[in-house]
Amino acid sequence: MVPGDLILASWPQNILATELSSGKLFSDFNYFNLLSGTSMSCPHAAGVAALLKGAHPEWTPAAIRSAMMTTSDVLDNTFNLIQDIGITNKPASPLAMGADHINPNKALDPHLIYDVRAEDYVSLLCALNFTQKQIQIITKSSSNSCSNSSLDLNYPSFIAFFNANDYNSGVKIVQEFQRMVTYVGDGKSTYTAKLAPMDGLQVSVVPEQLVFSEKNDKQSYKLSIEGPRLIKELVVYGTIS
Repeated sequence: MVPGDLILASWPQNILATELSSGKLFSDFNYFNLLSGTSMSCPHAAGVAALLKGAHPEWTPAAIRSAMMTTSDVLDNTFNLIQDIGITNKPASPLAMGADHINPNKALDPHLIYDVRAEDYVSLLCALNFTQKQIQIITKSSSNSCSNSSLDLNYPSFIAFFNANDYNSGVKIVQEFQRMVTYVGDGKSTYTAKLAPMDGLQVSVVPEQLVFSEKNDKQSYKLSIEGPRLIKELVVYGTIS
């Protein structure tokens, strides 16, 4: 979600960088402490999340995450596809860069968000075969129900696995994902799904169009991925917008 390499993160000099038994240690920089590395994307993302919470105090952590993921940029600051330095500067895949490059300004107004309730996480834990005792430790509650356990969390991305042997056997496999989106814009609005094709797989969305009459309206859709057909690559990617 915040891809890159050699990312810089800084903070005021009067706040300790670390503390050793021999005494306090400050950065050598004159005005700011400074660290560099891929892990330094985390404080940038956390800062953006804090700004979004300030602008939209009613948003849940899941809503903030959704806004950051669904409004990110696939192009870099030269308006070219973000590249993966690990494979000779070829265009980066979602497995390399996650949900593209974070765009704080666009995240302020995502139009649609994928929200997740506490009980949705409980359903996921149930589907992952967590015991009631383990779930209680996580939720700090004893009133957890596994009656609707599901691996299909209301998350703004999808992943499907297919066995290559199924192609040779002629077996048709369909994987379905159910999603609910909440409209956080103003006034009425209509959204039509656009799918980027994936070689060897048939993807469909039902319904193809969602209509919202007012803010905080919720609508659901189902995305289906049918396969495998003739797949040339081990991993293929697509998008829905």
